[in-house]
Amino acid sequence: MDGIHDLGGKQGFGPVRYTLDAPAFHAEWEVRANSLYAFAVRLGIFNMDEYRHAIERMEPRHYLTASYYERSLTSLATLCVEKGVVSREELERRAQGLIPLAAPSAPGRTNVPSRERFKAGDRVRVRPDYVPGHVRMPGYIRGKTGVVVDESPAYPFPDAHAHGVEAQDEPTYDVRFRSEDLWPNSADAALVHVAVFQSYLERPA
Repeated sequence: MDGIHDLGGKQGFGPVRYTLDAPAFHAEWEVRANSLYAFAVRLGIFNMDEYRHAIERMEPRHYLTASYYERSLTSLATLCVEKGVVSREELERRAQGLIPLAAPSAPGRTNVPSRERFKAGDRVRVRPDYVPGHVRMPGYIRGKTGVVVDESPAYPFPDAHAHGVEAQDEPTYDVRFRSEDLWPNSADAALVHVAVFQSYLERPA
C-alpha cells in the first residue's frame, strides 16, 4: 500500500534526527508495549506481517506524530480488537479515554503464480504493482531494474501473510540498484541494496 509509512526516497522532511548511544526505551510503558506485542506474536494471536500492516493503516497524522512505541501500541490494540481478544469499549474504559485504532484492512493477495527463480548476476525488474493491502516492496524501486547479488532463505509471502490469505514461502533476493536509476538527476552516485521478495521481481523485457 502506498501510505505515509513508505517515506524512503521522499524529500521535504528535513534532516534525519538521531541521538548517539540512545537508550532502547525511554519510559516504562514502552517496555510493556514492546513485551506485549512480542508475547502476542509468540502466542499466535497475530504474525509480524499483520503487526506491520496495522502500523501502516494508522491515520497519517497520527502516524507522523507518534513515537516508535506508540505505533507499536496502536498496532497491538488494533489487532487485539480485530481478533476479538478485547473490545474497544473495554480498552477505553481501562485507559479512561479514547484509544486511536488503525483503519480497516484492505484485501491481500496470494503469491504471483508466474514468479521465477533468479541467481547472482541476473538482471531483474521490479514489477510495477500497486496493491491496496500490505506490501514489503519500497515504492522507490517500483518498475526499476537492478542486479541480483544474493538469495536469502524463504519466508511466507507478506502480501498474503498479513491478511490471513494462503502464503507460500518464497526467497528474497538482495538486488543492487544504481542510485542514478532510482532518482535520475537528483542523487549522488551510489549503489543501493534492497531485499526484494521473489513475487515482486520479473525479468526485464
